[in-house]
Amino acid sequence: MILVRQEIGDVLRDLRQQQGQTLRQVASRASVALGYLSEVERGQKEASSEILASLADALDVPISMIMREVGDRIAVLEGISTVPDMVPDELVASLEPELSLR
Repeated sequence: MILVRQEIGDVLRDLRQQQGQTLRQVASRASVALGYLSEVERGQKEASSEILASLADALDVPISMIMREVGDRIAVLEGISTVPDMVPDELVASLEPELSLR
């Protein structure tokens, strides 16, 4: 069984380690308890969207990048050989008014 929380934890840990940051540093920047972050990284706890946003800020990466990597990893686990590398034109067109407000 594929657990999304496990994949999220793996992505967060990989990003943190690629940046050479410690658990303590990221937890402090994200205002999250060290033990909780450790459990999230090990896939033992589900991170809320608020926690994910705080961790993304602490890692200085967009949350969309985290979720994209999680999705790509799950696709591989599901045996999907090709993951589309673009957003469908219809979706972009439907979101353009919202995107221009940001």
